[in-house]
Parts: sequence; structure tokens; C-alpha cells
Amino acid sequence: MEKRKFKWRKWLIVLAGIVAALAIVAFIGFTWFMNKSKPIIDGELAVNILEQDVSVTRDDKGVPHIFAKTDADLYRAQGYVQAQDRLFQMDLARRQASGRLSEIIGEATINTDKHFRTFSLRAAAEKSLAAYDEESKQVLEWYAEGVNAFIAQAKENKTLSYEFSLLGYEPEEWTVVDSLTIGKYMAYDLGGNWNTLAFRHWALQNFDEEKAKELFIKYPENASSIIEANIKNPVAVAGQFNADLLPNEFNGSNNWVVSGDKTKSGTPILADDPHLGLSTPSIWYQMHLQSPQQNVSGVIFAGIPGIILGHNDDIAWGVTNVGPDVQDLYIEIPNPDKPTQYRYDGKWEQAEVRDESIKVKDGETVDFEVVVTRHGPIMTDLAFKDTKPTAQFSMQWTALQSTAELRAVIGFNKAESWDDFEKALEDFKAPAQNFVFASKDGTIAYKANGQIPIRKQGDGQLPVPGDSSDYGWEGFIPWDELPTVVNPEEGFIATANNQVVGEEYPYHITDFWAQPYRFERIKEVLEANDSITVEDMMNLQMDQHNLYAREFLPSLLTSMKAQDQDGTYTEIIAMLENWDMVDAKESGAPLVFHTLMTKLQEVLFKDQMPADMYDIMHGKFNITDQLLRTAYAGGKSIWIEEQGGVDATVYKALELTIAQLEDQFGKNASKWQWGDFHQLTFDHTLGSASPILAAYFNAKKVPIGGSKVTVQAADNDLAGNVDHGASWRFVVDVGDLTSGYHIVGPGQSGHVKSDWYQDQVLDWANGDYHRTFVKQEDIKGKTLKLTAE
Repeated sequence: MEKRKFKWRKWLIVLAGIVAALAIVAFIGFTWFMNKSKPIIDGELAVNILEQDVSVTRDDKGVPHIFAKTDADLYRAQGYVQAQDRLFQMDLARRQASGRLSEIIGEATINTDKHFRTFSLRAAAEKSLAAYDEESKQVLEWYAEGVNAFIAQAKENKTLSYEFSLLGYEPEEWTVVDSLTIGKYMAYDLGGNWNTLAFRHWALQNFDEEKAKELFIKYPENASSIIEANIKNPVAVAGQFNADLLPNEFNGSNNWVVSGDKTKSGTPILADDPHLGLSTPSIWYQMHLQSPQQNVSGVIFAGIPGIILGHNDDIAWGVTNVGPDVQDLYIEIPNPDKPTQYRYDGKWEQAEVRDESIKVKDGETVDFEVVVTRHGPIMTDLAFKDTKPTAQFSMQWTALQSTAELRAVIGFNKAESWDDFEKALEDFKAPAQNFVFASKDGTIAYKANGQIPIRKQGDGQLPVPGDSSDYGWEGFIPWDELPTVVNPEEGFIATANNQVVGEEYPYHITDFWAQPYRFERIKEVLEANDSITVEDMMNLQMDQHNLYAREFLPSLLTSMKAQDQDGTYTEIIAMLENWDMVDAKESGAPLVFHTLMTKLQEVLFKDQMPADMYDIMHGKFNITDQLLRTAYAGGKSIWIEEQGGVDATVYKALELTIAQLEDQFGKNASKWQWGDFHQLTFDHTLGSASPILAAYFNAKKVPIGGSKVTVQAADNDLAGNVDHGASWRFVVDVGDLTSGYHIVGPGQSGHVKSDWYQDQVLDWANGDYHRTFVKQEDIKGKTLKLTAE
């Protein structure tokens, strides 16, 4: 018996050894597989499309500094280097925007492809190519040559990034239209309001007019014919709307510029932090480009040449989203006998019908058509209930025009003054952006730039009749009448997606501005300091003061106390009363306050509309704020009165808030912390496929402060994941344009084995900026020499 036990023990030891050996071999093989596609970042590398040698130095944060003897080689090298670090991201971006994800993923993305084919981003990019001059087209072609040189080498050497192997495909050649399509996607991400029009149309069908009126930021009092048309021509809206495909309603930014009169250095300081989705890799790619014709540093979207935001030797600039109404819905009446014909001024017009058949990996090709009226693509079949309605929606959108934003970017990069920069802005039409500017000559300036439509009737808040020439656009706000400020007396200019014009402005931009709290805090800090430093601006970008709470918390506490007669929430009320109104991660009060403000929306609206309508109801915070202000000022709100008045409404939300928080974090409220819920995430696309891949590709979550209403923008989903905020932070003193200060979370590289894959996660959380130089002698790092053959 003992011998038998010994044999089994011996075999178990042998088996364990074999398993361990196989595990080691598998680990070595996996490591080799992952490492073989790491970018080459030092030594020499032959790139046959170059005319002369190019030097690429990656500094200690992985920022590539490209030094070329001609612009041609500079843009070729830019394409090559971007592809080294971000080719899979670039390929996925062009596929998503073009509606071609299903070719590599399968049936799961068919609806996504339908969505983007209907939005016609690639068709708009193809149309826009004709708007470019030869110089700009040449830049696009040089850039594409660089990307394709890398693709060809990686295919030949079998060193394509691991994502391609995991999905089982190889990237196609890069084209100039691919770059323009990615540019159109950014217009999509920053310029959407069509879903809001669709929601209001639905509201007019389903609520009394007075009740629906309260769901408008500003009700169109003088548009009775438009309201009547919406009521009489119902379009089936609710039913299958996928709100996940909509741009985040909080896509925006902070930017400001301060004149030398208010800085310690005596020269202007500029700060910018665009608010977009947070992911791995970052939406931004930081670069420095230098040739005899230019020396420019900043960020660009992977897949596009040039530098869209940053500085050169003479100027610096940044943007926030204007957020104008640039998408209109038209109520189109189809011909019952010929459904692709639509009525216009008493006649039937044939719409354009595009074959957009969708190839599906491991499946059959899906037949799909996009129907385009004189106003734009028909949206109804894509987004709404599958019925045969008597009316449909088409969409008109500025980004579907032929536009040439890249030509503007090339102009920015080489501009030497405000006059040069403003001239370049004429080509930047979609999306409309708030540009702030500073130059070493002391000038500070601002322009709300882009195409903003002038309507024959209506103000863009509701769909309008599509069967009459009485409606539609009659041009755009003249470029020289767009809001512009140069060297204001206040000594600073700031925007945070806030209202940028007053009632006296003669044109309509939008009624749906961001909540004002980020802007008010920036203004408050800048007004109080006449000796501002770069460090002050970094601190302001990380500021966590909550002016939303400053406005509403006193009134909310009054309501809570009025209803809490038995003292159920005495501890919670005391916590809120003692709060300094800073969204610090260690504090419990922000957790209660922000949950409460979300629960207020649920109490007011959620049970009175289908789930998909609730999801597309952008502006819930603005509308809720409006209803609360009205109620606390003694006015009447149907929505609030239906809940028993403002005190009862607030108390219901408080009960839901505390029930949820006790379930999540326990009944001891003294131990609650904002950071236990509010946690920074930078998720990779592959991380959504399984928990194992998530653990490997996603950054570890980090508890952080701030919120969507603080200058340190950090918006979270309902699970607390902070997945939206300052995708890039940038501060520069134009008195010394040899360097700037940056954070690009989570890091520069898209390769999981790179040292720069997620090395800026804690930098992002803590506000630790890196300094990026532009003089070659100041730049330290690993240098790759790209040699011409």
C-alpha cells in the first residue's frame, strides 16, 4: 500500500512538473507573441517612402519628437509613427465611422454599422475632399504614405499589433478619405442635437402641451405652426432607440487665456482641457513636429496629420465645444405608392437611395439602404419603431456639407499672429468650437467659430415640416459676425460650454448650454488673482469646488428638514450641512449630493416615459434645475406638483438615495466616501470581451474627486465609473514657448507591453503634468533614425 501511495505521489509530482513546464512555455510564447509587435523606438529603420533621413526621439513620456528636413518627410514620418503606436485604434476608428465594424466583429455590430452609414460620415468625407486645395491634399497623401509604409512593413515582418491577430484580420491600406472620415466622426461626437428634437416631438404627442412645455429649455412661443405640425404628423419615436450610440451629452471642455496684465510672468498664459470619453488608448496622441517650415507641439486624433491643439514658436490655442443647434429634423411625407419619394411644395421628389450593404464576419451580407432627401438622410427606419408611419424624419447637419477642417489645422500650425490664426479659422466649419488664443506679442483672443445655420422659421428646438420651402436653412451666421473678443478689459477670456452670447446677439446659436458651474468657478478664480502662474492654472484645472451644490443645497436642505419630521435622516442632513462643497474623494457628502440630483430626475420623469425616451432625454440636469428654480421661487411646475410639491419631491429622491447608498456601502454613513463610488477608468475596447481581458488590458480603477460640474471634470456612469472628463490637460506660458505642460491619460502608446501604455493614469488622477520641450537640445529620450532608401 505504501509503495502504491509513493507511486501516485511520484506521478503527481511529475504531472505537476509537466503542467508547470507547459505553463512556463505558454507564458513565454504569449510574452513573445505580445512583444513581437512592440514599436521599434531606437536605432535605425529603413522607410523607403522618405526622401531624406528623419529623426524621431521619444521622451520620457513617450511623446515622439519628429525632426525632418521637409514637410513631405515630416508628414510621412508622422503617419508612420502614429501607426507604430496606434494602428489598431486608427483602423477601428475609420471602420466605426464608416459603418464597417461587422466585417471584423460579426453580427453584434450590425446596428452600429447601420447607424453610422445612415449618418453618412464617410459619404460626407468623400464629398469634402473636393473642398481641399492641392497643398492640403498633398499633406493627406504624404501622411497616408507613412501609415501605409508601416502597414506594409508590419505585414511583411509579421509584426502587426496583437489586436489584429486576436480578431483574425489585417488592416487595409490607409487612404486620405480615412483621415477625413475620422475628422467627420469628431464632428458627430461634438455636434449632435437631433435626438433632443426627436424627444420633444415625442413629448408633444404624449403630454399636454403645458406639461411638455416644461421639458423645453426655452419653449418656442412664437412657433405655433411648427408645434401644430409636430402634433398632427406623429413620427413613431419610442420603441427601439439605442441611446448607447449617441454622443455623450457632456462632451465639452474648459479653456481660458489670461493676459500678461494678470500673470506673474507678464506674458499670457493659456489653458485647455477637452472633455471627451476616457479610454485606452487615449483619443488624443501627443506629438512634436519640426521641419524648416514649422515647429509645432500638441495633440491630434490618431489617424489625422498635423497638430489640432497646442502651440508653435509664436502662438498657442485651445478649444471648447460651442454646442450649437446644427442638426435639424424635418417631418417628411412619403408617397404611399412610391416610398422613396417625398412631398415638397405640392410635388413628389425622388430621394437618393444608396446601397449600403453590410458585410458580416462569419455571416451573410445584410441588405441596407440609406435614403437621402433634399434635407438629408432619413433617420426613422434606423432609430425608431419598425412601423409604416405616415411621416418620417430626415436630418440636415452642417457636417454633411463639404468642409475642409484639415486646411485650417495646417494654417494653425504655421500661424504667427492672431490675424494668421483667424484667417485659418475660416476653414474650420464643423464642429463649431470656442477657440481661445494667445501669442508672444501679448494678444489674447476668442472666437466661436464654425457653421451655425440661419433658419427661415423656428429655432432648432423642434422638427419642422419637410414638405414646404417655407422651412429650412437660408445660410449660416456670417463668419465676421461670429462671437469674437480680442484683448478684453477683464484681462482674461474663459469658456466652459456656457452661454457665450447675450439676448442682444442677433442670431440663434442654441438654448441648450451646459450648466454654468464650471465657467463660474473659473471666472471666480481668475478674477481674484492678478499674479497668475502656470502652477495656478494647473491647480485650477484640478479644482473640485462644486458650485452646483452652492446654488441648490441650501434649498434642498430646507425641503429635507421640512419633511424629515421623525429625524430619520438627521445624520445625513448634518453631513450635508457641514460639507465645504468640495467634491473631495474622501468626503461622503458629494456621494449623497450627486446621487440625490440623479434620483430627482428619476422621481420626476422616469416612470412617465419609455426607457429609451428617458435615455435620449438629454438635458435632464438642465430641465431639473429649471423646475427646481421655478418651484423654490414660488412658481408652479406640473411635474413637481404631480409629486406633491418640491419638498415632497426632494424627500422622495432622498429616500431613494439613502436606500441605494446603504445597499452599496452599508448603513454607517460616516464611513461613506465619494471615492468609494467615483472611480477613474480607462477601459480598452478588448476589455469588454471578458473579465480576463479586462484585467489584462484595462487600467486599475483609481478613487478620485471632482465631478461633471467641477472644473476638474470627471463624469461617471450609473455604476460610478469615471469614463468621461479631461482627455488632455494643457497649460503654456507664451513667454516661453520652448515647452508646455501636458497630461494625456492613460498614456501615449496603444501597446499593452509599452512603458507608456498606462503610465499617466495616476498623473491624471493627481494632476501631475509632464513638461514637453520643443528645442532638440532639450529633448532627452530614445531616438529612432528613419533612413531613406
